[in-house]
Amino acid sequence: MMGTKVRSMTGYGRGEHIAEDRKFTIELKSVNHRYNDINIKLPRSLASLEDKIKKQIMKQVFRGKTDVYISFETFALDDVAVKLNETLARAYVEKLKFLQESLDLEQGNILELAAKFPDVITVEKPQKDEAVIWAALLPALEEAVTRFVAMREMEGEALKRDILGKGVRILELVQIVKARSPLVVEEYREKLTHRLKELLDGVDVDPQRIATEVAIFADRGCVDEEITRLESHLVQLAHILEKGGQVGRKLDFLVQEMNRESNTIASKANDIQIVQATIELKSEIEKIREQIQNLE
Repeated sequence: MMGTKVRSMTGYGRGEHIAEDRKFTIELKSVNHRYNDINIKLPRSLASLEDKIKKQIMKQVFRGKTDVYISFETFALDDVAVKLNETLARAYVEKLKFLQESLDLEQGNILELAAKFPDVITVEKPQKDEAVIWAALLPALEEAVTRFVAMREMEGEALKRDILGKGVRILELVQIVKARSPLVVEEYREKLTHRLKELLDGVDVDPQRIATEVAIFADRGCVDEEITRLESHLVQLAHILEKGGQVGRKLDFLVQEMNRESNTIASKANDIQIVQATIELKSEIEKIREQIQNLE
């Protein structure tokens, strides 16, 4: 079953097991990938187990490009059979003798030479009961997967802590924008009133006209909705990370939404403090976006 910890998509795990004079060594390595791509490299004698091995790994690995290396050593005599193709060997010897006599060559070890030709002597590994081989391989596979997942979880938790820290900083920046926005409107009202008085040479300014201009300015620069949505996204960010499991795709979508809101705030910014806060805000969101690319 899927655990509750957040996992990185990069990891390494190794497992070994010896049973009935057979030694299995299995290594798993993974990097980032959009899907769950598992590539298994194993001896031809174990080819029939490839699908079974992949399904076993997929019970605990859900995303990333994972390379699986399986090596198999046998110390059992009945696992190896040496076969001689006597008919082929006789034919080679006959032809070699013919060449030796017809070309008047020196005497050589014809038998040794014949043995080097293809298919004269072959080494075969008799097909063993698949269930027996699987029973010997499985403990090595389980050990490798367990260590592999543990490393991915350790890296994932480190990423989680860092992302949550960036989320806290983003919230601080959002609060700066939230607190500054009304003050910008009030400052605009004061500047506009002062400017109009200067232009009108001290004559009283129509309050209604000022109120209309200020309302237009406030509406054009209003970011209340964007701030509310960003605050909601940050709550979701923390919730998804704390819940754990397969969070990569969810967070990828969520960060896209956060980026959209920050871009809108930036486009409406009409104050140097808001601009500065927005620049840092966008930078922190981009750092999170880069980090979640490595989460399962």
